Order: sequence, then structure tokens, then C-alpha cells
Amino acid sequence: MLFAQDICIDPGTSNTRVFVKGKGIVINEPSVVAVDTAGGGSVEAVGNEAKEMIGRTPGSITAVSPIKGGVIADYDVTAAMLRRLMKKATNNAIFTRIRAMICISSGTTDVERRAVHLAARDAGASYVSLIQSPMAAAIGAGLSVNRAKGCMVVDLGGGCTEVAVLALGDVVSSSAIRLGSKDMDEAIIEFVRQRDNLLIGERTAENVKIKIGSAALYEGESALSVSGRRLADGLPGSAEISSADVREALDEPLKKIVGLIRSTVEKTPPELVGDILDSGIVLTGGGAQLRQLPKLIRQEVKIPVRVAENAQNCAIRGAGKCLTNKVPNENA
Repeated sequence: MLFAQDICIDPGTSNTRVFVKGKGIVINEPSVVAVDTAGGGSVEAVGNEAKEMIGRTPGSITAVSPIKGGVIADYDVTAAMLRRLMKKATNNAIFTRIRAMICISSGTTDVERRAVHLAARDAGASYVSLIQSPMAAAIGAGLSVNRAKGCMVVDLGGGCTEVAVLALGDVVSSSAIRLGSKDMDEAIIEFVRQRDNLLIGERTAENVKIKIGSAALYEGESALSVSGRRLADGLPGSAEISSADVREALDEPLKKIVGLIRSTVEKTPPELVGDILDSGIVLTGGGAQLRQLPKLIRQEVKIPVRVAENAQNCAIRGAGKCLTNKVPNENA
């Protein structure tokens, strides 16, 4: 006899989260897979264990990020990652039929949607349904998406930023750009490389962003010393980077995000724009935690902005609500 287990998966560029009905979020790990290229492409580790291997692996083992820009970049590795995470989430239960709901970017094509569906099926799910990430994030943030009154959500993920206006249980207007918090890390790496002729790693850049990064001036700004490899001679080196430096590095990606929000507002029906002026813009996703980001967006688009509670988990929490409540989702 097979027992049914309902789960939700949010396969993000930075992290993949798994929600199990009746248990809540049981997995929140990096979307990284360690692959042994010498062993026929076998998967050696997934998630936290694989991330620890980045930059420290022998030549035969490669750390792969199979999801880029919010979509599948490596089908086989993604399926292997989902298979391991689904087994872990269900405690390797043998006689379990898994029904999975997957969060997808609103900007994905039909081909990309099909790839997500097939990857989940290949990973062991007997039934797969899809839900757009902005819709799931809005539900997880507590917004009333089924009302006639419009609401606006900006979901800032690791590799994709999505803006959506929602009303009557559907997406009225939306925009997406394959740029997220990982691109902010890359901008910091490039800034240090250009200014100091020093190459720093992704984890160092992310640490700098978290500790002193901001979208606008803030009280208590400081500086950090970062270490890396000097490009001139290949030897170890260090440099100091300040909050103002990080803000300069992030200027270009933040301009693109603000421009995306502005363009979405411009193509939204006037009645709904009036609703958004009353309710404000809600920021979700890990990138929403950047200091002073609400202030920057508010200054540029003249609409109140707030960050959702537990912003990084809004999409998976919203998808979890779909397992027990009548909320919009789409079958693949």
C-alpha cells in the first residue's frame, strides 16, 4: 500500500526549500551539487555539504549550481538534486507516493516549465503542479490575492527578480529580470577586482554584502578587510572595502531592479495603481534584506514599500498554504 505525501519545493538559484504538509519547512539548503566527473557524473553531495566543497574540491569533483536565473541550467543535475532532497524530506520512505508543487518564475517559457515538470517526475514525484513564484510569495507574505483590490509584490531571489501585480486570484501584470542577489555578489567581486586588482571569492563577497551592504546611506556605516588573490602576481593579498564602496558596486544592479518595478507600474491599470498606492509594495525573497532597499525604491517610484516578515521564506510558505487552501495554481 502506498501512502501519499504532499510536498512543496522552491528550487531557487541560491537555496532550495522543501515544505512537507503537516511538518512545515524541513529543508533549506544551497542549490549546489557536487559531481564527480571522473566517476561518470555521479552526485557526491547536495546542499550544505556540497557548498562546503566549493573551491576546495579535487580536480575530479566539481561543485555545480544547476539552477541559474531562476530556471534549470542542468537538467540531469537538477533531477538528481531534487531526488535527494525529496528522499531526505520524506525520510527515505519506500512506500510513499509523492505529490509535489513546484515554484517557478513567472517569466519561464513553456519549454522551461516542461523541464521543471519532467525533472520533478524523474526525481520520483507521481504528480506535479506548478505555481508562479510571485503568487506564492504574495500568499506567503499574507496578501489577499483573491480580492478585487490589487496588491504588488517584488520577489528578489538569488538569480531572478520578479515584480507582479495581483488581483482576483491572478497575475494582472508582471515583469522579470534574470538578476538577483548573486549578481550583487558578482558586482562586488568585479568592483574589488577593478579597483584593487584583487580577486575575492563568492562567499567573501556575500559576507561583505550582508555585513556592510546597503542601497542607501545608513547610520553606523563601516568597512571590512577582504582577502583574496592578487591578479598581478597570483599571491595572497587584502584590501579594505567600505559601505560606500559596496553601495557604488551595487548601483548598476539596483538601478535595473528599480527600473523593472517602474516599468511594471507603468503597464498596470490605473485603478490598480491606486490600490497599490494605498497598500504599498511588498518585498520578498533573500535580496529584500539589503539595508535601505525599501527607502531607495520608495524614493524612485513614490509608492510606500515594506519588507515582508521572514521574506526569504515567503514563496515556500505560500506554496505550502496551497496544499490545504483553495488558492491559484497551475497544473503542468
